[in-house]
Amino acid sequence: MRRREFISLLGGATVAWPLAARAQQAAMPVVGFLSSRSPGESTYVVAAFRRGMREAGFIEGENLAIAFRWAEGRYDRLPTLAAELVDLRVAVLFAAGGQPSALAAKAATATIPVVFSAINDPVALGVVANLNRPGGNVTGMAVFTAELGAKSVELLKQLVPATAIIAYLVNPSSPSADLYSKEAPAAARALGIAVPVLNAGTENGLDDAFASLAKLGAGGIVVPAEPFFDSQRDRIVALSARYAVPAIYTWREYAVAGGLMTYGPSLTDSYRQAGIYVGRILKGEKPADLPVMRPTKFDLVINLRTAKTLGLNVPDKLLAVADEVIE
Repeated sequence: MRRREFISLLGGATVAWPLAARAQQAAMPVVGFLSSRSPGESTYVVAAFRRGMREAGFIEGENLAIAFRWAEGRYDRLPTLAAELVDLRVAVLFAAGGQPSALAAKAATATIPVVFSAINDPVALGVVANLNRPGGNVTGMAVFTAELGAKSVELLKQLVPATAIIAYLVNPSSPSADLYSKEAPAAARALGIAVPVLNAGTENGLDDAFASLAKLGAGGIVVPAEPFFDSQRDRIVALSARYAVPAIYTWREYAVAGGLMTYGPSLTDSYRQAGIYVGRILKGEKPADLPVMRPTKFDLVINLRTAKTLGLNVPDKLLAVADEVIE
């Protein structure tokens, strides 16, 4: 073989390989994973999402690819990250991490199917028109966690019966901030409890909020489901320990990390169900025809080790109704 012929053949091969790779990639659907949270603390929900897709027949690396984008608690990054995934022409866009991601995904595309997870009241937020018949290109998993505020105050009051003040933490940049700020205080008034709202949308804001609890005379604090708070889970649990303040959270993962008590639906199940929905859409179903799912079971988890550290005596009647006790 002549040298010129060999070079021409080699050059043709180097062109052909990328073309083949692109063709193979084009045949494999890509799911965009847009999250307002951080990758490090989201490992368990990503695993649940993959598990749901596997149940639907899709395995990453075999017949599916996933493109991840993380805002790491910075909601202002979400529109740009969503636009990047739209430009990749993903087959489905999964909006993880609650309402900020869902709103960014909905604003970024009216044609690519969008599945959201862990949204509080998607109808009120304008994400879907109806729970049973979402319409448009968006559907997913709702949690309605703002409605749990009153129950959280009630449960915490059982652990600290002498207190008349329980603080409520809110991220002012959350799309659900107004809803959170109204639900719990209004319901708590019936219990004779004052519920001052503390705003925290940054790490320094969290430090300031917990430092102010003693001045307020608060005997406890409610930390609702909020993507920024979830991205700061370990920090928040550590602040609660540092200031020796009883706290109740929504997701079980806080109790596993050392938080005192949690009450709410399963976040991992929400992500698993979202993975199943993504698989169903990849098989040809339309988001408009898939009803928004909402949880039917809410679990109470109590960390007895943390209760003992705080010097709290957990009433037997509370232990009796707990779904899980961490000792």
